[in-house]
This record gives sequence, structure tokens and C-alpha cells, in this order.
Amino acid sequence: MLDRIFAFAENVRTGKHLGATGKQLKNVVSIGIGGSYLGPEFVHEALRFHPEAYAQARGRSLRFLANVDPVDVARALDGLDPAETLVVIVSKTFTTAETMLNARTAREWLQKGISGASKEAVVSHHMVAVSAAIDKTKAFGIDEKNVFGFWDWVGGRYSVCSSVGVVPLALQYGPRIVEDFLTGAREMDEHFFTAPLPSNLPVLLALVSVWNHSFLGYTTRAILPYSQALLRFPAHIQQVSMESNGKRVGLDGSTLEFEAGEIIFGEPGTNGQHSFYQLIHQGRVIPCDFIGVCKSQHPIKNDADAVSNHDELMSNFFAQPDALAKGKTAEDLKKENVPADLISHKTFPGDRPSVSILMPEMDAKRIGQLLALYENQVAAQGFIWGINSFDQWGVELGKVLATQVRNEISAARDGNRTKVTGGDFCPSTKALMEKFLQTKS
Repeated sequence: MLDRIFAFAENVRTGKHLGATGKQLKNVVSIGIGGSYLGPEFVHEALRFHPEAYAQARGRSLRFLANVDPVDVARALDGLDPAETLVVIVSKTFTTAETMLNARTAREWLQKGISGASKEAVVSHHMVAVSAAIDKTKAFGIDEKNVFGFWDWVGGRYSVCSSVGVVPLALQYGPRIVEDFLTGAREMDEHFFTAPLPSNLPVLLALVSVWNHSFLGYTTRAILPYSQALLRFPAHIQQVSMESNGKRVGLDGSTLEFEAGEIIFGEPGTNGQHSFYQLIHQGRVIPCDFIGVCKSQHPIKNDADAVSNHDELMSNFFAQPDALAKGKTAEDLKKENVPADLISHKTFPGDRPSVSILMPEMDAKRIGQLLALYENQVAAQGFIWGINSFDQWGVELGKVLATQVRNEISAARDGNRTKVTGGDFCPSTKALMEKFLQTKS
């Protein structure tokens, strides 16, 4: 499958696979939601300004369409020429409601925007699928040779290294960059599988998190990459962790006697410092993961400044965990002649937990290692807590109810009514739906 993907990507990148009107396909729009987009988008953003990846992607664009909100459709397709655009539909079952509605919307956009070609030719040249449901991709109109599969047991949040991530990334950056990424992920997987526990990085990270969460009672963890290239990393790990370990029962079905799963959030430094670090330093105790990089992807040094931009960034990377650990006492403030009425306000408790990860550089291989480090940390946490990190029953109820709501809205629109007559909805939900139905969409 990897050989097929790489061959297809090279055909598109070199112009052997052209659009329906003979134009080269320079733009890729990858449609998927949740694990079908968060991971690939994180890797894409992490690679965008690495010099080697940037050179491989020159003249090409990669965009992601996830939200069913039509504004996201407008953002994804804005300014693109349909004749130069390839759409990748990423859905394991090819039934995910949001993804399939967006896929149909993109298909209509392509067919209306490309003149001189049949609707079938447009789909054949401009749409491919990543899915385990070949029958459904065929029914959609996609040629079987343009469907890239993966095992149906692969959970979306763990699917970055499958066809889900490899297809859009290989189209944008070429096979060699993606191979480096996969190599890095594989190396960390092997480390997790073979390294003794005292030196096993995912296990150590998991133990620290379990200690902070289950023993000390700190339910939240902040992931703080001091690298703008990792701006989408916290969002991806938020899903990997919270969708995997957000459980209240153990493997045997019994209710846990403790809380499993952490609340994950984060933002690149130094942006986060000007957003929520006040709470971290002087409010609630929130364990932090600081991620720094020795070598910048895009170094800048102004003649008038004492340090480079990256050195300024890394000065904050080293300072913040130090400040969390040491804090500042009332005695320290008195020695600095701080007014008495301000001493309590300027006191920092300190002794606040954090982990610092310092990487040599942010290239494709290290990005793969970082991804697999956190994926395996989540798995190790699940093993310790005795839960199943690989199911996700919690997301199903909302999907079922959304179907009921959708059917009721459709029936109300068809019947030109504003009253909700079907479904077993909460009174507040029913009132809100009726308010919504009063407005024409």
C-alpha cells in the first residue's frame, strides 16, 4: 500500500496524473474529521517551513476540511482552481456524516467548476479516497485504483502513519520526506517495545502523568511546544489522550475506583505565556510538558539585537519550568523591597511539576519520534490504569442523537413547520430546536 501511495503521489507531483482538462494538480484538499485530519494537519504544519520539506512542497498547497460548518468549506476552497485541485476523502467507513457531506459538497464544487469534462471524468481525475470500505467508495464514484486502504482496526487517532496521513503528506512533500517521518515513528515504537522500563521514554512519561493525575489529583496537563511548527500538536495529542483514556470503567467492565484520563490543552510558547500561564503559576496546579528545539527551522538574527529570535524563544523555554519549580517566596520579595501590600500578590508557590523535552531539531524524523512518544505514552497510561485505550464508545451516543435531530429538522423543513413533533428530546433542547427552525437556513 505504501508503494502504491508513493507511486500515485509521484505521478501527481510530476504531472503524469493530470486533471480532467489536462492541468497539473497543484492543490490538495484533504477531507476528514477527528483522527482523519488532526494528526496529518499537525505533521503538515510541523514540516511546512523545514527547509528540505519546504523545497519539496514549492508550488503546491495542502489544505484540510474537517468541520461540517459551511464556513470551513469556504476557507478550504477559497481561491483554488477546481481544474488544479485534487480532493482526498479520508473516512475508514465512508459513512462519517460530516466527512461525507463535505465530500459531496466538494464533488459538486469540482463538477460545476470544471467545464468540458463529464461528471464521471471529474471524479476519476480529481477525487481519491482513503478508506477501508471499497464498496462505498465505488458507490460514490471513485475508481478502485484511486482508493488507498488501511486495516479497519486502526483507530483514527492512531492513523497518522497509515494511508490517512501518508496520502496527503506524500502528495505535498514527496515520498522521501514521508519515509523519514515514518522511520522516526518506527524507531520510537521499537524503543517503547524493547527498552528497559527505567530508561523507556514513553513509560517514564506515563508514570509521571499517572503520578500527577491519579495520586496527586492534578487532573489537567498542558502541552507547551516552544516551536511554532508544533502549533497543532497539542490539539492532536488532546484527541489521542482524551478519546483513548477518557474512561470510567476498566477492561472487565467494572467502575474504576479512581479517575483515569487527563484534560489536555496547550498552545505554542510564547503565545501561551500571554494567555493562561497566570493560572499555571499562581492559580491551580497544572503539570506541564515543555517541548523545545535546539535548532530553528527558520533562523533569524537582527543586527541590533543581542540574541537571535530563536534564542529569545528558548530563553523562555528554560525560564518557565524553572520559575514553576522554584517559585518566589515572601522573603525573596522583602529583600527586593517590594511594598508590603503587594507581597502576597507577587508570591509564587513554586514546586509545580513539569517535564521538559529538548529535541535537536524539528525535521521529519524527529516529528515522527515525537508523535510516537506521545502515542505510546497514552497506551502505557492505559495499561497502568487497566482501561482499554483503543475503543471510543463515548463518542457514539452523540452521533445517534444527532441522527434523530437531523431527521426531525429535515421533516420540519419539508413540512414547513417550526414545531418539533418527533424524537424524545429534553425540553430545553426541543425549545432551542424550535427557535432554530423559525429561521430559514
